[in-house]
Amino acid sequence: MKFGTAGLLLAVVMGSTAAAQGPQLPEQDRVLARQIFREFIETNSQDSNGSVTAVSEAARKEFLKAGFAPGDLILAGPNDRKQNLVVRYHGVAGSKLKPILIIGHTDVVEARRSDWTTDPYTFIEKDGYFYGRGTQDMKDGDADVVESLIRMHREGYVPDRDIVLALTADEEGGKSNGVRWLLKNRPDLMEADFVINPDGGGPTLYDGKAIELDVEATQKTYADYHVIATNPGGHSSVPRPDNAIYELMHALEKLEASPFPVELNAVTRASLEESEKVTTPARAADIRGVLKTPPDPKAVADFSKEPNDNATLRTTCVATMLKGGHAANALPGEAEANVNCRILPGHSQEEVRKTLIGIFNDPKLTVEYAADDGTVSPTAPDRESQAPPPLRADVFGPLHQVAEEMWPGMLVIPSMSVGASDSIYTMKSGIPSYGIGGAGIEYNDDRMHGRDERLGVDSYYKSVEFFYLYLKALTK
Repeated sequence: MKFGTAGLLLAVVMGSTAAAQGPQLPEQDRVLARQIFREFIETNSQDSNGSVTAVSEAARKEFLKAGFAPGDLILAGPNDRKQNLVVRYHGVAGSKLKPILIIGHTDVVEARRSDWTTDPYTFIEKDGYFYGRGTQDMKDGDADVVESLIRMHREGYVPDRDIVLALTADEEGGKSNGVRWLLKNRPDLMEADFVINPDGGGPTLYDGKAIELDVEATQKTYADYHVIATNPGGHSSVPRPDNAIYELMHALEKLEASPFPVELNAVTRASLEESEKVTTPARAADIRGVLKTPPDPKAVADFSKEPNDNATLRTTCVATMLKGGHAANALPGEAEANVNCRILPGHSQEEVRKTLIGIFNDPKLTVEYAADDGTVSPTAPDRESQAPPPLRADVFGPLHQVAEEMWPGMLVIPSMSVGASDSIYTMKSGIPSYGIGGAGIEYNDDRMHGRDERLGVDSYYKSVEFFYLYLKALTK
């Protein structure tokens, strides 16, 4: 689930040099990368009727053909459809360095054929794009790393430490999240110095030009809450003021009118400081106002008009599902809303639940927490979300080097994802985690989770080359 930053850079408008061509993927690897990508896309891995195991087995087959030892290709998971694949690429013998762990989910968001102009599970190349469910999120990143490891193995490259790749289930939904399952049941496979997650960050393109490479250096915490209004109901011919739907509606109006406070952390502050240097004059002025201590209220209001910018500044909560009533001629005795929150680092899900109760200020409402597995409970976890990891030189130094080689002049900007990825699990286990992707997406062509998902052909091949170069730069 990738998310980029907002704001068009002046460097693009003025003709940035960032569009210069970098290293190109060799033809042999281009053919293999397309084959792997196609096979992944054409394997249905949505939760309702697909199989993550089938993707894992397809990847394992490619590694075996390339000469990887069977013992370094571990299938593990809770059931037949949710088998994760963990691949170990061995480094120099006797290395004292802990492994680098790369995580990539292979499940996808549900896709209905009737919503698409093409079959979501048929890999189609047309008009300079690859179409299919998962082309942006995130089977492109999975294929990038699989092809890169095979290429390194073919060349006989020996890294300074082990590289571990975990292709996993249920990031997008379902009850068998692969990263969480592996950390709990096979922690021996997941030991690492740090994590690279291609499901976060990546180049933003404007008319095909790479303008910035966002790195997910922290992210919000995901939480769902069930807000429930109840009353006795009654005959619809005699309307009552305590109608459950009305009560719920008023609560949601209060939520809309009560934004959470502005709060910056080290990553969002650094991201804004970098963006301020190169964005439009009006946006730069707003950023300077936001960065003041205390923030300038007018600048905050103006900056917050763009939804992604607003989500960068504060915890956000929004109603995403509603249900209520049981008959067309009866007052509803119960109405329920799912309120989805994306919580800033440093705050707990229980803290936000209590904040919601305070905003609603209605003892007739209950606010319950709905966990990822569907379990509903009266309280939420009270553990604070993880603070941002340090911006490590051994992660960012090689990244700057490769980004300059691939896209000369492009900025590398640490950012906070306003969504969430599987890095929440590795961060909770104490492993610094960074969302680093290589596939450039046009700023106005984000089709993740949507219909007719697609990725530029050139963007895909450049992302494969990017990961190959980056993995070698990390492990010299």
